[in-house]
Amino acid sequence: MENSRIAMLWLSFITAALGDHANAAPPQVFHVTAYGADPTGKEDSTGAIIAAISDALELPGSGFLMNGIVNLGGARIDLDGGSYSISRPIQFPVSGRGNLLIHGGSLKASDSFPNGGYLIDLSPASPSGLEYYYEFVTLRDLLVDCNYRGGGIQVAKSLRTNIDNCYITHFSTVGISVKGGHETSVRHSYLGQHITAGGDPGERSFTGTGIELLGNDNSINDVVIFSAALGILITGQANIISEVHCYNKATGFGGTGIYLKLPGLTQTRIVNSYFDFTGIVAEDPVQLTISNSFFLGDAFIVLKSIKGVVNGVNIVDNMFSGSGKGVDIVQLDQKMGPFTKVDQVVIDGNNVNGMNLKSTIARTSVQGNGVSWVADFNSALVFPDLIKRVDYTFVADAAAASFPIHVLRNVSGNKVVIQSHAPVHANVFITADQGA
Repeated sequence: MENSRIAMLWLSFITAALGDHANAAPPQVFHVTAYGADPTGKEDSTGAIIAAISDALELPGSGFLMNGIVNLGGARIDLDGGSYSISRPIQFPVSGRGNLLIHGGSLKASDSFPNGGYLIDLSPASPSGLEYYYEFVTLRDLLVDCNYRGGGIQVAKSLRTNIDNCYITHFSTVGISVKGGHETSVRHSYLGQHITAGGDPGERSFTGTGIELLGNDNSINDVVIFSAALGILITGQANIISEVHCYNKATGFGGTGIYLKLPGLTQTRIVNSYFDFTGIVAEDPVQLTISNSFFLGDAFIVLKSIKGVVNGVNIVDNMFSGSGKGVDIVQLDQKMGPFTKVDQVVIDGNNVNGMNLKSTIARTSVQGNGVSWVADFNSALVFPDLIKRVDYTFVADAAAASFPIHVLRNVSGNKVVIQSHAPVHANVFITADQGA
């Protein structure tokens, strides 16, 4: 009797559970193949993929994220591991949506794809008055082949966008373009105009830009840019670049790893990265840190004067390796005028192999018998004719008849002159600082 009662209770429980499952809402996964997309790439799949995205964007959602953005609850657009031919940009038909994932396949621009477009264009077909168009949209596990027709991914005026584990190639303009918005994260991804592993015979002809950040508060982490004329262009503030390997077009062929084109505050950190035969250019940098990075193949850093300002710059604890041709690790571009406002600049603690060490802090000793000791710091210091502070220690010979009076007399032309009131044999240890 007791066993029958227990069996009935279990049957009621299982029936209730199955009933609850049967009445549950269906999973919010939209398979593009169910909309007619061709995973072999033989037929155009643009309309089918946009139809799947449109249905996902029409979900009722479960509340809001930022003001005016519907939370789609983690809806997924699944490419089902296929390779799809795309004839026009995959663009969201409406704005004001968030918490959506597109993942798991390859997209290739067809020969009819419009020149200059982006395969995935995260901007609405009909712009709205929202502060942000989209929030928390994730693009993951995608191969994007632009077929030299335009760019890979555009993110416009969006918030907290994730581009994760993507391979973007054959772009003619920009691999990833971030315009406005905040907090786009690009990570664990690879970008290259041409598929190569270095030493490409066509490297001189590389064009395009791997990533452009035309906005604030973005993050690029664990990314490889293996071919393009320019690796990363930054015009916004408060961006962080870490664990990035740039071996796009070499500096000797006219390429640049990272270009910071920043009016006003720079406020950018470039850390733990690898610049492989291509370097960094920073215009009028204000609050810029470059540290713990490796520069190979005579790659160097250029501070470019536009209005003559460099303020709050730290270039510290980096490694530089070159060919022994006398290339300076930090150089100045003053074609538009000299740097006239230099403050809080520290270039120090770097180490070199086969390049010239340049710093804002230099140390030497001068030994002599007389009334004048001169130290020339021009070969060591970054900025011409600029010494803000001098510390020195005057060590006179123990046999001197009297204690010599000595003084700092001059610091012009990056030369330090120490003089004594009477001839004496002495060793003078001098530190000159340009960034104090």
